[in-house]
Amino acid sequence: MPSPIRSGSAVVAVGGNALTRPEQLGSAEEIAANAAAMAGALADLVRSGRQLAVVHGNGPQVGNLALQQDALAATVPAQPLHQLSAMTQGQLGGVLARAIDAECGAGTAVGLVTHVLVDAADPAFAHPTKPIGPFLDRREAEQLARERGWQVVEDAGRGWRRVVPSPRPIGIVELAAVRTLLAAGAVVLAAGGGGIAVSAGPDGRLTALDAVIDKDLAAAALATAVRAEELYLLTGVDCVHLDHGTPRQRPVHRLDVEEAARLLAAGQFPPGSMGPKITAALAFLRDGGHRAIITSAGLLRDTADGLPGAGTCIERSPVPMANLA
Repeated sequence: MPSPIRSGSAVVAVGGNALTRPEQLGSAEEIAANAAAMAGALADLVRSGRQLAVVHGNGPQVGNLALQQDALAATVPAQPLHQLSAMTQGQLGGVLARAIDAECGAGTAVGLVTHVLVDAADPAFAHPTKPIGPFLDRREAEQLARERGWQVVEDAGRGWRRVVPSPRPIGIVELAAVRTLLAAGAVVLAAGGGGIAVSAGPDGRLTALDAVIDKDLAAAALATAVRAEELYLLTGVDCVHLDHGTPRQRPVHRLDVEEAARLLAAGQFPPGSMGPKITAALAFLRDGGHRAIITSAGLLRDTADGLPGAGTCIERSPVPMANLA
């Protein structure tokens, strides 16, 4: 059995669906219970001596908040999407911080409302692709699209969802603060929901934009910026599968950068499921990261310790072709 790798710094990306599961309504009690379960896995990394930053998704939560805003628009002024992103950073960051503190001691975790730079000319603004909100049946989705001017798409066979622009992150505005908190030993909750999307004008003034940045890409950008050794991308499955959904489906536990890129280009990892995670992992590794891991929260510690058959580890060095059989 391989020895655990050297403790260092890590960024963990937690999906919004892990905090509000697809079959749930997203009540405060449900979110708190899910955060408590997630915090147990995160606490294992903290106890291993790693400096830890956590990026959470917010797709279900920001979508639910948008529905509430629209429902109350006649009596309460509706807020733009970038404000809803800020609200969910505070909401989910607070819940996760309390859950981590319950495992590791009060004051361990610090939530930081984070702005993330994007290019205002990013093509994503003309072609919304990022799903937010609850899963809907087709009739309900098309009705909401007509009534509210939404764009809706079918999401990986799980139902229909609203989609919004998702530009690529190019910088973390509060990076100095994140580094200071990590150096002080805090678990830093940053870039929640991918961060509040902002663009910089010629004078340096920031303008908030209505968009949702992919949280995995934001986590990769943050990991690169703080020179993290590891990037953990948590999802609802234990590992990556090749030929997913076919009779030839099989797990793959180790990949190198070249093979992962080849499989991505070949269509093995669709944009609506594993594609963004592989893309984020490759970006991190190409920018100097040590290893990227895709797994479930339940296998986080085993995968971190390098146990055979746990999760999927993508590394810069070549791996034996037997791992792809």
